[in-house]
Amino acid sequence: MTAPLRGTQSVVDQMGWIFSRPRLTLIELAWRWTFGVPFLYVCWLQLKQILVAVPLESSGVNAINAQNPWQASTQLAHVWAVYQPHAVVALSWIAPVGALAWVIVSGLGRSLLLKRLAAESGALVRFRTVSMMVLQAGWLTLFGAMCWGWFSAMRWVSNTHITEGQEPDLIGFAAWSIFLSLGFFTLWALVSWIFSIGPLVMLGEDRSALSAIGTSFKLGREFTGKLIEINLVMGIVNLALIVLAMVLSAAPLPFSDQLGAEALHRIAALAVLFYFVASDYFQVVRLKGFQEFWKTYRGSQSASQRVS
Repeated sequence: MTAPLRGTQSVVDQMGWIFSRPRLTLIELAWRWTFGVPFLYVCWLQLKQILVAVPLESSGVNAINAQNPWQASTQLAHVWAVYQPHAVVALSWIAPVGALAWVIVSGLGRSLLLKRLAAESGALVRFRTVSMMVLQAGWLTLFGAMCWGWFSAMRWVSNTHITEGQEPDLIGFAAWSIFLSLGFFTLWALVSWIFSIGPLVMLGEDRSALSAIGTSFKLGREFTGKLIEINLVMGIVNLALIVLAMVLSAAPLPFSDQLGAEALHRIAALAVLFYFVASDYFQVVRLKGFQEFWKTYRGSQSASQRVS
């Protein structure tokens, strides 16, 4: 009798398996960048229009006191108040159009990736693009709700610990910010796996999108524990990649006089590029890990049901 395999024990094997098949990561990169590059370009154009209407000099951004963080926070709030009406107008159409574009592109890209993953494992699945878009829309809705909850929590922390006319509560602000940020990070890992395993359940068990989500809540404690464990580990890996990218971009700063500003900008761009590529790679590793655990816990059951 073998000991039960922990979710994290399989991650290293999945990393090697995905690394030896770069086409899978390229599919993930392709669909994410197909959406991301045009979306960021549109945002950049809107930002330029806002800065033409309200130049930085007139917003007071040049007067921000970087030596006094509390004074700077108040000054930044004033700058945001100047730009907020323009930002709201731009976001009123960028957000829904961007969300729709993301659902369509991600549905197509994730369908292709999962079909390729299944083929590499010796299985065949049919495209369920519309259903995949429904699942991706659910993921995006959950992600938006989580971001709104975190932002509301941070606004509460700011309003209760940084008030005009009183000494700012630095310790309370820092403690609550860290506690709530880690709390939302953990909560995201505890719930977001539902929309990651949902496509595998849908394709592997030939279910509808809604049925796959419903089934994801009834996978059993052991299977669910493995999914949450992998989700937590991948979240920590993503944080580590962000820190590593920041270190890579900041490492040449002591040599800025010798390298020049142009070289520093290129190094920073390479660090950002490294983060996006590595992050997409680990997204595929996550899906592969989920796929293997689905095979272990439900693959044989689904095959027998299809045969009968």
